[in-house]
Amino acid sequence: MSTGVHVQDRELLRRTREGDAEAFASFYRVRRGDVLAFLRVRVRSSELAGDLMCETFAKALSAVHDPARELPLVPLVWLLTIARNEWIDSARRGRVADGTRRRLAMQPLELSDRDLVAIDDAAADADALARLPELLPADQLQALMARVIDGRDYDEIARELETSPSVVRKRVSRALAHLRSVRQEAS
Repeated sequence: MSTGVHVQDRELLRRTREGDAEAFASFYRVRRGDVLAFLRVRVRSSELAGDLMCETFAKALSAVHDPARELPLVPLVWLLTIARNEWIDSARRGRVADGTRRRLAMQPLELSDRDLVAIDDAAADADALARLPELLPADQLQALMARVIDGRDYDEIARELETSPSVVRKRVSRALAHLRSVRQEAS
């Protein structure tokens, strides 16, 4: 079995579904920085990014406990998709919804000045990673993260995604080519 990060994330989500509350706390600790960085580059303040992050994790927790839903293959992509939807919905409404967080009896996040600076720093460092879900189709993003971020081999990724290694290679290649073209356009 792979030691890839998303495999570890999936294991934490599986344990959460089985009732292990500490597993979701671990998932939160590992992934909150990614979610905050993703949101911070999109919203006007660190406080708003924190509020959106809370609702993102509340929706994720609710989804994990829904037996009708399958656990995500690539939890980070899934989590950033939830965050993106929360961001878009909050922009439409003019406020952050907190219905899921309240339904789960989760307390509001209180951020210190140090937390706010850390959010801003994470956003500056993670802009490229945070933009990936916007720049790439989901199938290319999954393949790219599994190969480049997790360092897994093509055969293993192909088995997981139920496709051939050559399809995975094409997805990774296309994703990298697209990212290079985006970088060249920005220069």
